[in-house]
Amino acid sequence: MKQSTFDRQDSVTLDLDHLRAQFPMLQRRMRGKRFAYLDNGATSLKPESVIAAEQHYYTELSANIHRGVYEFSEQATVEYDQTREKVARFIGAESDGSIVFTKGTTEAINVVAYGFVRKFFGPGDELVTTEIEHHANLVPWQEACKATGATLRFIPVNPDGSLQLDALEDVITERTKLVAVTAMSNVTGYMPDLARIIAAARAREAVVLVDGAQYVSHHPVNVRSLDCDFLVFSGHKMCGPTGVGVLYAKNEVLEQMDPLIYGGDMVTKVRRDEATYKPIPDRFEGGTPNIAGVIALGAAVDFLSQVGMQAIAAHERDLLAYMVERAREVDELVTYGPDDLSSRGGIFSFNYADVHPHDAGALLDQEGVAVRTGFHCAQPLMQVFGVTGTVRASFYLYNSTEDIDALVNGLARIKGVFG
Repeated sequence: MKQSTFDRQDSVTLDLDHLRAQFPMLQRRMRGKRFAYLDNGATSLKPESVIAAEQHYYTELSANIHRGVYEFSEQATVEYDQTREKVARFIGAESDGSIVFTKGTTEAINVVAYGFVRKFFGPGDELVTTEIEHHANLVPWQEACKATGATLRFIPVNPDGSLQLDALEDVITERTKLVAVTAMSNVTGYMPDLARIIAAARAREAVVLVDGAQYVSHHPVNVRSLDCDFLVFSGHKMCGPTGVGVLYAKNEVLEQMDPLIYGGDMVTKVRRDEATYKPIPDRFEGGTPNIAGVIALGAAVDFLSQVGMQAIAAHERDLLAYMVERAREVDELVTYGPDDLSSRGGIFSFNYADVHPHDAGALLDQEGVAVRTGFHCAQPLMQVFGVTGTVRASFYLYNSTEDIDALVNGLARIKGVFG
């Protein structure tokens, strides 16, 4: 299993044997069979270097940061702050942008919903998003608009789950103050034309938030060329630990915002009736953070940078193309997402005949294949498709065509049971 290709000469080759050997979970068997992990859209597996980094903190440092003057506290502070620098380089951020550590993408979006939307929006203002969003990039805006009297508007969706970008000028108006859009659908892998959306927002002087939860872990990102005001993503989807995420924000926007969390370590002076807050980004990280998780996130960034994000993206393009190719062999398979694979990342959603997604997923489990089933925290998009849920296979750098073959072979088992 040395290569990521399937007889395509223009493909980038990854040494999958070497990569897979670094992931302890891939050495396990599931239901007595080879483990085909195709649930990367939910969370990624962790390499040994990331696991070791978290263990290193607890066994060799285990001290709080920014407070102690003793050796282990100072070293923990250095390693925590080094991760901030690594993340900034990873997404191409410069000194005019800040990296704020959060619990994950969801909390990062809520920081913006609370500190920006609830602070600056009012009746007559508009916030634009889409029906392809994960609930984390929809529900906070719903609640913020209710609280402020602002209006929530949507870029129309085509039946295949792509956006009707010709409607941008009608949807994004002079009343629009924020546009929030995913960089990659967690259901179909569809990647909207962010440059076009951001240009339309800039023409109306609107601020832009990009949900990069499904994108940053799979594709190269440069926030300077992207020109978004906010970019949010989670560590656990990029080979890092759970419970840590990132909010990137332009300093000029972040400086105006209120923190979501108040308390210790985000203040410089406190009196009975008032407090003075630290400069950004520290004022947005109140309380003791997930120090071990942040340090381990730094190890994940190192790991992905060594593999190469261009190589990872190319590898997943190969896997998606192979998945589509094999899917043509399966009768009664209904698939979701645009036909143009160049606009999609490594996600393949489907339903098999009239079999419920949960039943299909349970039978695939018996074959050692791990997929996600249900509505994927994207019920508005399910309504567009006219279904209650799908089966989702999502790929990552350690997946191979062998994993896809196991999935397709598992579908034969489903046919045998329900056919």
